[in-house]
Amino acid sequence: PEAIEILSVEKVDAVLLDIKMPGMDGFEVLQKMNEIGCDMPVIVISGHGNIETAVEAVKAGAFDFLEKPLDRARMLLTLENCLRHRTLQIEALKLKDQSGYFTPMIGECPPMQEVRSFVERVAPSDATVLITGENGTGKEVLVRALHAGSRRRENPLIEVNCAAIPRDLVESELFGHEKGSFTGADKLRIGKFEQADGGTLFLDEIGDMSGEAQAKVLKAVEEGRFQRVGGGKSRDVDVRIIAATNRDLADPESGFRPDLYFRLNVLSIHLPPLRDRGGDVELLLDYFMGDMAARLNVPAKRFDPQVLDILGRYAWPGNIRELRNLVERLLILVPGETVHADDLPGLSETPAAVDPDAGSLFETDDFQHFKTTSETMYLQRKLEENAYNISKTAEKLGMQRSNLYKKISKYGLKTES
Repeated sequence: PEAIEILSVEKVDAVLLDIKMPGMDGFEVLQKMNEIGCDMPVIVISGHGNIETAVEAVKAGAFDFLEKPLDRARMLLTLENCLRHRTLQIEALKLKDQSGYFTPMIGECPPMQEVRSFVERVAPSDATVLITGENGTGKEVLVRALHAGSRRRENPLIEVNCAAIPRDLVESELFGHEKGSFTGADKLRIGKFEQADGGTLFLDEIGDMSGEAQAKVLKAVEEGRFQRVGGGKSRDVDVRIIAATNRDLADPESGFRPDLYFRLNVLSIHLPPLRDRGGDVELLLDYFMGDMAARLNVPAKRFDPQVLDILGRYAWPGNIRELRNLVERLLILVPGETVHADDLPGLSETPAAVDPDAGSLFETDDFQHFKTTSETMYLQRKLEENAYNISKTAEKLGMQRSNLYKKISKYGLKTES
């Protein structure tokens, strides 16, 4: 019982488990380990060894079976193999998690240079990071860069898409649940916080999380401990939190808890939309074309200069994700070696900035409409006055550049003459 108590709260590399023990035999221990979610390798030992016992032990989840009296050399070799197998399992899970997902941070525009500088300064710390930006701007890539540059890089990076989890299952997904804690909980579940222990937990689209779940996340982040659903024991975790959203969490109308926002917003970075990254479009086109051609084992295609001009002026409402999908489509469908303008699918026009009629501004009875319209007009005018220099505009307005980027995105403001 003492060993099971230890296994429920501590990380153990391997277990040497006897079969014949008073009170609870080795097979009962294996069953208890499965119930509490222990997945470390087990070497079963018995003085009453036979083929049936060995087969039963392996079926129950043991890595190997050794007979007493123990041979020291064989025991050490088995233990070495056991630990090597465990290491390979962990590495395989990491590779599976990252396959087809990691993309280097491509781009030479000033905003992307600022993002890379942020990674260099922030990655080694354990501080919580909040990433903002439109969908498809590459938040996952930034998260992986932060994790890879941290002291936690040998430990798990666990991702949770808060928008994809049903509201009634968010707590179970994050913190896990005990068997029988609610209808349908037919076995123990290890939550994302526990899976990320020692590593990084990425909470994507955190602005879509319910108020009740926000309160429990706040408690877990502040105290470094939580309870599984249906469990009475608090569990300590060492997790670095990185959150991302495409919403303005500071806006009172967002429904996001201010205390959790301030707790997450220790360090923040805004990822610019692709339409504001100028020449980076051509760099990204070349990168994705080369990468996908290598994956599919086909020759990469060239882009006609007219195509580069069209795509350079395109608004990219889907950002980098849209660009990647377009490259994949062109690589598969275009028959020749060069992509021409008539090979491009119909692309929507670049959205024009909101240009409301100032004369009708005071005619509305809707205060929110007045507020939005007046702020749009004001910011657009200031951008024009400063020759669309975003850094200079933000400085004159006494506003963080990341906040101005969010306003530009929110209102569809023009960023060039």
